[in-house]
Amino acid sequence: MNIESSKNDRFGLASVPALKPYLKAAEDCGIDCYSLLKLAGIDAEILQDNNKHFSNSAMEKLIRLLIIESGDPCFGLHAAKYVEPSSYSVLGYIAMNCSTLRKIQAKIPIFEKIVGDMGQTSITDDNGYIYQSWLCTFSDPQAKRHEVEHVLGSWHTYGRHYLGINCSHSIWFAHSPPQDECLLNEYKEIFGCEVCFNKPLSCIVFKEEVLDEILPQANEQLLQTLLEHATQAMAIIDKYQPVSVQVKNILILILRQRTPSSETIARQLGMSNRTLQRKLKEEGLSYKEVLNELRLELALHYLEHTELTVETIADELGYMEIRSFHRGFKLWTGRTPGSYR
Repeated sequence: MNIESSKNDRFGLASVPALKPYLKAAEDCGIDCYSLLKLAGIDAEILQDNNKHFSNSAMEKLIRLLIIESGDPCFGLHAAKYVEPSSYSVLGYIAMNCSTLRKIQAKIPIFEKIVGDMGQTSITDDNGYIYQSWLCTFSDPQAKRHEVEHVLGSWHTYGRHYLGINCSHSIWFAHSPPQDECLLNEYKEIFGCEVCFNKPLSCIVFKEEVLDEILPQANEQLLQTLLEHATQAMAIIDKYQPVSVQVKNILILILRQRTPSSETIARQLGMSNRTLQRKLKEEGLSYKEVLNELRLELALHYLEHTELTVETIADELGYMEIRSFHRGFKLWTGRTPGSYR
């Protein structure tokens, strides 16, 4: 994987696959995409490699340019029609091989960075409903509106076309409705369900009962291969990140299979165990502290955003015995997993 960005780019990264639905929509509008790419500071050559990334600030600038050039007040929403599994890089194929929507939702916050840093997904529940929300990091209000509509439209389209599910109860947008009321029909065409504006967050709302319906195309063996690939991709994206972050990215993949030694992690990072321990010490951490930090982060995620049993969570975190998980969690939080949930 190649990254076309400075390691100090504070705006993060966007992936080529995340860009392509916008470009396909623009081409159908007769827009000269290459001239706009140049204006946004994106080298058109990177479009030949879906593994490449570029500056997230350039992605935001290009979206602004496409909105202006298209003259389409729903350009981001319309670009959602062009979504396909590859639009989410390996995460799109991970989703296709998860057995339930609940398991897909558990994977998104962990791996969505592969797609880019344009925003962050959160899963919350309330009174029998699940809210899958997305918080955009863009600063430009117009680009942000179009990107939010694009993401939610893409989620809905992807689920309908590639997962065989059409179970959105309603769509919420935190921004206001379009000034032209006739445009509301565009939202109805994309979503086919109630669309609400001026809500507390932008999200897709599901009834909780649909989360455990079995998805027939799931393949557990292929899923494990894809998860391995995703973790390797994250390690490359984060190679300029602190060593502790790189260690966590490797641990995410293999933690369920076993609790790996620091020697194993060091080999995967291409360094000696002594070098790994020295680099972690420079960050004020030890290998055991990084392992426990990750276990706590994942435990909190699973307890807050999934319905996985405590026994299953302990297994996901690589514990041989559930009592070891209980002991560790209480040491970290002062509470048991059950009382925390």
